Amino acid sequence: MNSGTSLRVLTVAAVVISLLAFAGILGATEPTASVEGVVTKIDRSAKTVMVKATDGTEHTMHLVGRTVVHGGNETYKGAEEAGRDLQEGSQVVVHYTKQGADETAEEIDQIGKDGLKTTEGSITSFDRAARTMTVRVSDGTEQTFRLTEHAAEDAGKETEDTAKKSAHAIVYYSEEAGHKIAHFFKTN
Repeated sequence: MNSGTSLRVLTVAAVVISLLAFAGILGATEPTASVEGVVTKIDRSAKTVMVKATDGTEHTMHLVGRTVVHGGNETYKGAEEAGRDLQEGSQVVVHYTKQGADETAEEIDQIGKDGLKTTEGSITSFDRAARTMTVRVSDGTEQTFRLTEHAAEDAGKETEDTAKKSAHAIVYYSEEAGHKIAHFFKTN
């Protein structure tokens, strides 16, 4: 092979590698997002859950080996187990990742009647780095919550600003090893 042919081969190889890398970026998984809504359909054979969000949009969430469901009777993990305690009509918050049009449930928090515990109050402190927040409840006492990774991710910059104003919040939590673990919260 002469040097001209070698240069063309290297150039073509570089272009192909660049295009493949760019295609990988386009198909990359987006950061975790969350949606609050009601389970409208569960397809255990397809390992999907359809959720109608509070804004009216519908999401078909894929259940995978890493999917965790909190609330209900127990905590479940895995595609086979995740749908066990979910029922059509269950109120949920789904923390999910999206790759193209596919939405994958990372964590499903049942927040309705038989779901996670709730408390309401004013946020008095919020520390994303430490993944904690403190809420002053109606009797004046303060409760400190550890935030799950997804709850900390979902809380945007506005949450830290809102905490400085003692915003009212509803916190959905579980109790694990003597700690209150906030899986989801919303401010108003």
